[in-house]
Amino acid sequence: MPEGDVVWFTARRLREALAGRVLTRSDFRVPRFATADLRGRTVLDAVSRGKHLLVRVEGGLTVHTHLLMEGRWQIRRAGPVPRDHRVRLVLANAEWQAVGHSLGLVELLRTAEEDTAVGHLGPDLLDPSWGPQMAAEAARRLREQPARAAGEALLDQTRLAGIGNIYKAEILFLRGVNPWTRVEDVPGLEGLVELSHRLLDVNKARHGHITTGDLGRGREHWVYGRAGRPCRRCGTPIERADQPSHAGERVTFWCPHCQPAPGTGPAPARPPRP
Repeated sequence: MPEGDVVWFTARRLREALAGRVLTRSDFRVPRFATADLRGRTVLDAVSRGKHLLVRVEGGLTVHTHLLMEGRWQIRRAGPVPRDHRVRLVLANAEWQAVGHSLGLVELLRTAEEDTAVGHLGPDLLDPSWGPQMAAEAARRLREQPARAAGEALLDQTRLAGIGNIYKAEILFLRGVNPWTRVEDVPGLEGLVELSHRLLDVNKARHGHITTGDLGRGREHWVYGRAGRPCRRCGTPIERADQPSHAGERVTFWCPHCQPAPGTGPAPARPPRP
């Protein structure tokens, strides 16, 4: 499932291609909205809310989509749409067309009723108005379920919106927190939330998720996707296991030395890996 920064970037591309232009094509390829026709309406805006995309259209309507695991929006010059059974939605104007492939969710709703689709979400880590109050609210929501494992809680979009499996693993490593640590035992929860915001914010306008500060290919992540390989800090082999989440089991990665198991105390100091 795409991370929140990918969805933010997708919203920006949709906005650049569609906002302020009149739709000349509106093709919903889902049964419930197959007869919907937005042609002749101006697109007002395209925004992200966590992992949800909202394209607002003249007349008080919003096209709500979610990429889920495999969805993507392709922006291209206006022209014929390739024959592809995975296309779920096409929105186009005289210059550009946005083609939604394998979208996990497509619906049309009243703009005034957007909260029925996204009102359940926690604070959006990429909300333009992000600040101390939103960070405190996200930490408060996490604390509402004190016995929940930290790795599970961070993926719950009703706590804070935007974190996916990659950032979950990387954030917990950077904070030295084992994925199975109970939320109530996580030190400095507000700091963890702020780190989450900073990581997504710094990556939102580019392709890929870089958490190490190293742009070199294969050196972007601390632990994610590195099972069995040495920790970049201490040299201990990175471990991997499935962990429950609200959306089913998700694989997680961690360093057993830098992120000691709950109840074992802090990891003893080790010299940095040469």
